[in-house]
Amino acid sequence: MKVAVTGASGFLGRHVLAELSRYSVDAVAVTRNAERLLNLPPNARVEEMDVSLFALDCFARMGCPDVLIHLAWDGLPNYKSPHHFESELPKHYQFLKTMIASGLSSVFVAGTCFEYGMQSGALSEELTPTPNNPYGYAKDALRQQVAFLKSVIPFNLIWGRLFYMYGDGQSSSSLYSQVKDAVLHNDPVLNMSGGEQLRDYLPVTEVAQTIVRLALSGSDIGTVNICSGKPVSVRRLVEQWLAENNWKMQLNLGNYPYPDYEPMAFWGDATKLQTILRSML
Repeated sequence: MKVAVTGASGFLGRHVLAELSRYSVDAVAVTRNAERLLNLPPNARVEEMDVSLFALDCFARMGCPDVLIHLAWDGLPNYKSPHHFESELPKHYQFLKTMIASGLSSVFVAGTCFEYGMQSGALSEELTPTPNNPYGYAKDALRQQVAFLKSVIPFNLIWGRLFYMYGDGQSSSSLYSQVKDAVLHNDPVLNMSGGEQLRDYLPVTEVAQTIVRLALSGSDIGTVNICSGKPVSVRRLVEQWLAENNWKMQLNLGNYPYPDYEPMAFWGDATKLQTILRSML
């Protein structure tokens, strides 16, 4: 089986490639800059390509993969930029359409919990998406476009709504990286928001494992939350990281306001995901 991964040089993409190295597959790491992927797993090769340039031969250049894991997306973490629907949305639909029309039979696309908008509590895939920022809107629009495409060209679609993740190699603007950076600089205090917001976090290694299992299943799953199903306060999560790594630091809670683009308490309903994963055992 041949599996192509876009966004392969990104935070999640690198972990997905590492997870694919545990399987008997040929991986194709798609990136705009091959120099960012110098230490590839032995079962992977690099294909330097910008998926936004509408190359009609993209499927062939990737070696006609059986499965595509589509993680690429520019402009993050600026969730409020119109760039997401003005630029990213049409580019990614055209790319996916070209791949599918060329013969791709199975695709996993990274969605986002921001598709749910300001809805609170445990968020199920059955809820109607109500995105309230350009990033969430663009992702949900792409999901609908690709779903309509299925009525014209049959293929297997897995739309994985990613919640929060953390781990090594994450963007410097992420919470986990900010905590690690503060520790490395021996900062005595970490400035935070109030920390009482409830979120759904998973280690990126677990997210990568789940994505690969779903993508290689060859199933037409549709939308599924990639989440733990367990809410945790941001304050408790940071305290957990400090304790696990024996990091010493005080938390300056309330220094920053809470984000205005997400509710105070939301997490993923993992019922569908857990049912699917159990069926694969």
